[in-house]
This record gives sequence, C-alpha cells and structure tokens, in this order.
Amino acid sequence: MRIARFAHAKGMSFGVVEGEPEAGPQGLTIAEISGHPFGQITFSGVRWALSDVRLLSPILPSKVVCVGRNYAEHAAEHGAEVPKEPLLFLKPSTSVIGPRDAIRLPEFSKQVEHEAELAVVIGAPGARRADRAAAERAIFGYTCANDVTARDLQRSDSQWTRAKGFDSFCPIGPWITTGLDVTDLEIRCEVGRDPEEMEVRQLGRTGDMVFDAPALVSYVSHVMTLLPGDVVLTGTPAGVSPLADGDTVSVRIEGIGELTNPVVSAA
Repeated sequence: MRIARFAHAKGMSFGVVEGEPEAGPQGLTIAEISGHPFGQITFSGVRWALSDVRLLSPILPSKVVCVGRNYAEHAAEHGAEVPKEPLLFLKPSTSVIGPRDAIRLPEFSKQVEHEAELAVVIGAPGARRADRAAAERAIFGYTCANDVTARDLQRSDSQWTRAKGFDSFCPIGPWITTGLDVTDLEIRCEVGRDPEEMEVRQLGRTGDMVFDAPALVSYVSHVMTLLPGDVVLTGTPAGVSPLADGDTVSVRIEGIGELTNPVVSAA
C-alpha cells in the first residue's frame, strides 16, 4: 500500500495511491482516507486524480533521526571508518519538505550536497527500548529521503546540527510504502538541469547497509522514544556531490518511487 499526504481544493488529506507508478503519473488516483493512516484504514469515498492534487511530505515527524556512515563506501569516500555502533544525529522537523518543494541553498555554505537515503517511518504505538522483533513491528513503512548536507560546515563544526539542519534540508516522499521487503533494493540519486539528461551521482543497494532498518530502529529506541510518525534515515551510498542553483535532484528507490526537488539559492 502507498500512503500519501496531499493538498487539494478542500484542504489536506491522507490517501492511498492507486495504480502503477512505474507507468508515470497519468492514470494514478488517490483514494482519500478518513483521519490518520496509523489506525484502521477507512476510505471516505472521495477519489482524486494525482494531477489534480499536490503531494506533500507524507508525514510530519516530531523528529528525524539520522545515521551516519552506514555504507562502507560512503565512509571511505570521506576518509572515515565504519562505526562499531550506529552513529546518530538529528534533523529538526522544520527541515522537512515534500516532493517538488525547493531545496534552498543557504548563504552560509559554499558546498551543499545530496545524500539519497531510505527512510523508515515509525507507526503506532512507536518504539521504546525495542528488541529486533518489536522494532520490526514498529515500522509502518518506507519512503525516499534526501539528507541534504552543507559539507563545508560539517567539516568546520564540531557537531553536525548546523550542516544538517537548515530549512528544506530533509525532502521526503513521494509517499509511504507499506509491506515492502527492503533487504536489497536499488537506491539512486540523479542530478541535472534537463529532465531528459540527468546524471547518476549515487547508485547503491540497501543490502550494503552496515546496520539494517530493524537494527537501527531498535538501537535508536534505546536512546530516545520513537513516536508514531517519526522518521529514521538509514544512511547514504557513496557518490555524494555538490548541488547548485538551478539543479534538479531526484532520489529513486526500487519498490517505493521517486522524490524530486528543485534547488534554488536562498539569497
């Protein structure tokens, strides 16, 4: 099931995306559901053509918990060792944006980079001190994310809050996919100025993660309580590189979909 959050002529709703995304947006519909998707799914009876609505970030998390250096090749490209335990940091909820929303390049940084990531969305009742089995039950679904990073600030600061926390630095979407086996999925990032000539910058597989999704959820839950709707970013493959004003960046994960955002200067 694919759960989207979307804006329409009468407000904002959650809904189930119907159709096959691989065939393109034409023909896709969203069946509106009543209330929040974490409980029993109840359809309102209203359907919208995807072309008639605007997809929003599929969830508004209380916090985004991120994992650094969870792919060995990414750690190596920065001259770093793979950590013996998950390396955690946070992004503020205000960094979250949705599909087609603009990533804004801050004036404080001269080197903002993309990081394509699989995102885990926590469902009800959340997770606190969860073992692996409980962590698996706590996972509601998965979506695409871009852990946008001001690399020069990350290098200069003693911690990563500023480099990772700017408004617009956490695109997620286009929807949450439930019931998906994420053991070994292709994850890629493409950047370009012409939709017909996008350059592949990152290409990896989730099977290359050092710590898999249930292990990460369990580990994080022993540090902080994960609430329903919270998001855990699972790390990025090698190939991160700078973004520039006028670029478009797309994160695509097999079995989930594609998250596309324009890049603009905030100046």
